[in-house]
Amino acid sequence: MLKLTKKADYGLIAVRHLAEHADLGACSAKDLAEMYGIPQEALAKIVQRLARSKLLTSQQGTNGGYVLARDPREISALEVIRAIEGPLFITSCNSSTKACSQSSKCTVREPLQKVSRTIEDVLSKLTVWELREGSEEAPAAGGHLVREDELVRIEVSGGNYGK
Repeated sequence: MLKLTKKADYGLIAVRHLAEHADLGACSAKDLAEMYGIPQEALAKIVQRLARSKLLTSQQGTNGGYVLARDPREISALEVIRAIEGPLFITSCNSSTKACSQSSKCTVREPLQKVSRTIEDVLSKLTVWELREGSEEAPAAGGHLVREDELVRIEVSGGNYGK
């Protein structure tokens, strides 16, 4: 099963909130954690990581907290996930690792890498802006609009399966 980690979920929740409520200014990690029932320490580390990755800006002072560093139409879900988790891999092997004892006989490595690239492509086109409710009415800056049916359609071809 392909699944995002809790950290990635929490990061996406935080940036979505900041995009949806940008007019309210900065929001602290504590306030975000309370609003969404997220462990405060975990969210504090996540937003710090997003700030180090230049996706959020930290504002000090009485009304301090975090705001998006760029327009939400220009920040992809993939950027958020990578900032928190690093590279995405759906298998334990990848193109730079030859440690698998099955690599010389593996028949699914290339198709699974294609699936991984497809997932990354979809996530790179899905913007923080589109994570907001009613996003179908607001296309991304590049004119891309990822629809739900595009999120679940993954095709793998090129194999000689069943023979």
